[in-house]
Amino acid sequence: MIRRRKRGLVPSTRKSAPRRRLPKIVNHPNPLVSIIIPAMNERTRLPAVLREAGRVHPCSETIVVANGSTDSTAEIAAAIGAKVLRYAEPLGHDVGRRIGAEAARGEVLLFIDADMIIPAARLRPFVNAVLSGMDVALNGYSGPVNRTDAHPVVIAKHTLNAWLARPDLQGASLTAVPHALSRRAVLAIGSKSLEVPPLAHTVAIVKGLDVRIADMVDVGRMNPVRKPFGGQDPLTSLVVGDHLEAIHWLIQERGQRGGYRDLGRLRSKVR
Repeated sequence: MIRRRKRGLVPSTRKSAPRRRLPKIVNHPNPLVSIIIPAMNERTRLPAVLREAGRVHPCSETIVVANGSTDSTAEIAAAIGAKVLRYAEPLGHDVGRRIGAEAARGEVLLFIDADMIIPAARLRPFVNAVLSGMDVALNGYSGPVNRTDAHPVVIAKHTLNAWLARPDLQGASLTAVPHALSRRAVLAIGSKSLEVPPLAHTVAIVKGLDVRIADMVDVGRMNPVRKPFGGQDPLTSLVVGDHLEAIHWLIQERGQRGGYRDLGRLRSKVR
């Protein structure tokens, strides 16, 4: 009688894939630079993002705001050495920036996203610009502008800067990472405004802070493609609404014409 071998008892000859070694970062006890990274379900990209963050400045801390993650995002961030702020529920778009800013101890706050691997060499210009005296160091990415069907977000960014009398900024905005702020800027505009990046952008300019483009990183090529909902990018209406909120604040601050003159129209004489 031939006995069949029981399955599972034969030693496997297949080699198991080597475990990926996680990078290690060290947070400085007295950081000059705070690197803030909101993250939700980014376990795959996060190690590389943190590796580059740890190379930006020798006197830095890295803060990961892990919100609404159902994977091991928070655990991986902690294992690598980042300071991790955990929230079980999703905080909502850009709220993580405010949370991270309020926990930051550095004089320069650099904001990046967990879904984009940007080399440290491309992040340093934003930090160096603030260290040299700039209050808000913007990414000069303006979005695709040479198209007949311009994206609503691109139109919103250019429109807001035109209304703020800053056409030099074109489509640059705090909506796009990477960007960096001085602690002075965060105190002046208020950390809560960071939840609505175009509002923070507007308040900074109206308050007379030094807001300029520090460098250009083409994040349009890096942004993960999002699945459309109802035929539209789910973030388009949110970001356009953020710009409308910024314009609403500007009108409240400067009057119904947003600071632009009416050239002596006698509207009260017309019945």
